[in-house]
Amino acid sequence: MSSSSWDRRTLLRATGAAALGVAAATSLPSGAHAAADAATSFQHGVASGDPLPDGVLLWTRITPTADAVPGSGAGPEVEVRWEVAADASFGAVVASGVVRTGPDRDHTVKVDVTGLSPATRYAYRFRHGGQLSPVGHTRTAPAPDAPVARLRFGVVSCANWQAGHFAAYRYLAERGDLDAVLHLGDYLYEYGPGGFPLGHSVRPHDPPREALTLADYRRRHAQYKTDPHLQRLHAAHPFVVTWDDHEVANDAWSDGAQNHTPDTEGDYAARKAAAHRAYFEWMPVRNAGDRIYRRLRFGRLAELSLLDLRSYRSRQAKPLDGAVDDPDRTITGREQMRWLVDGLVDSTAQWKLVGTSVMVSPVLLPPLPADLTGPVAELLGLPREGGAVLTDQWDGYAADRRTLLRALADNHVRDTVFLTGDIHSSWAADVPLDAGTYPLSPSVAAEFVCTSVTSDNIDDLLRVPPRTASIPVEAGLMALNRHLRWVELDSHGPSVLEVTPAGAQMDWYYLADRTEADSGVTYARSYRVRAGTHRVRRSWIPID
Repeated sequence: MSSSSWDRRTLLRATGAAALGVAAATSLPSGAHAAADAATSFQHGVASGDPLPDGVLLWTRITPTADAVPGSGAGPEVEVRWEVAADASFGAVVASGVVRTGPDRDHTVKVDVTGLSPATRYAYRFRHGGQLSPVGHTRTAPAPDAPVARLRFGVVSCANWQAGHFAAYRYLAERGDLDAVLHLGDYLYEYGPGGFPLGHSVRPHDPPREALTLADYRRRHAQYKTDPHLQRLHAAHPFVVTWDDHEVANDAWSDGAQNHTPDTEGDYAARKAAAHRAYFEWMPVRNAGDRIYRRLRFGRLAELSLLDLRSYRSRQAKPLDGAVDDPDRTITGREQMRWLVDGLVDSTAQWKLVGTSVMVSPVLLPPLPADLTGPVAELLGLPREGGAVLTDQWDGYAADRRTLLRALADNHVRDTVFLTGDIHSSWAADVPLDAGTYPLSPSVAAEFVCTSVTSDNIDDLLRVPPRTASIPVEAGLMALNRHLRWVELDSHGPSVLEVTPAGAQMDWYYLADRTEADSGVTYARSYRVRAGTHRVRRSWIPID
């Protein structure tokens, strides 16, 4: 573990120690070991993403010959035909075309379809020779000025292949009421055998080593897209994605990562470029060069801003270090911060949703009134707002957070909700302007944090039953941080967000056993923020 920061694993270990003190699904082979025949030309499924009122991005991967396996650089250039229809039988094709792909893009296909109707469900498929892909379904966004009564999104993050099976995805695939699935990062993990999770592996990664090269990342993406639950979810709903760190390497910053050693693993910039290239080849996401932060609108009801909190950030500060207040350090980069603030202030949509891969809400030990303690903290070299230990999150970039939250307060921006992943646990929180004086200091937004699809959390690391050792830790976190409304450190699963003119509500669902491909999924809890309040409260009625 790097001495420069506390990452999510540090949180899990530390809170786990505190708690103790107080108390294969089968899949197609992938990577260099895959062998394809004519019957499995589309063995990685189909996907759609980034829905617009008049269009959507479509994706697939063709395996035209047995040697054209992911990451190999082998195989011919081929033509692939795509079709979009108003019906699943393709009796009413509304758009079609032909694209070429080859080894230079790992035989992936991305088509940005335009000319579609707003708020409409479509079927799509691909064809190569006599082979048809599975049929996918997608949905365009409402027209920008359309009055929308309701939106529903699946919300997920942190899916580690080695840690379990993706039954959380199966649950969302079976729901017919979602407008899109929001994936908030760590879609895949870079580790080889013996990496996170520690001490066990449900199913091994391919390639059987840490991903470092373009071929490695291509093979890793390919392996994840052989998971039957993930394939089914991609085929059922459009995705809206952003990355966190594991798409490249753990605890990444602009010029390096905790899980990268230049002396043995080469130049980090080359690794990052390879990982990003594979990501853009294999994911249904629009990008402008390497830029992934972007904004999607869903009628007058909501606008969704997706952030990139890895590519431009400064290196993480040490825990309890006053460097977190340095205005020259940034998590967003200056250009992205201006884009974010201007978009939130100028938005004409009612709900401003922000997809952030790491938590905005402070988790301080203890939170202090910044105005009163600032001079003393500066003298002692401590953080102004209290002990920041999770410095990979926005806590480690307090100046940027103050800029963002102050802009919301000064411009009277209403109905802002941060949607977050990364931390392998469930949280619901008010986002205070000053955590040290909350609730006297106003809340300027709400935050809902989804838990992991499979990645280890407290009970997994401690090898104890869920809802035992973590309970007093959760109570302690909420006692010290009064803006936290709920913390649950043990469970895995998907979440569903509903947005209406009256409020925004997140429902959490938990797996019975992440190591079982057919694990049951049960409803756990709901929290809601009413329009105009910025205050999160428990809801006793699930949205489904």
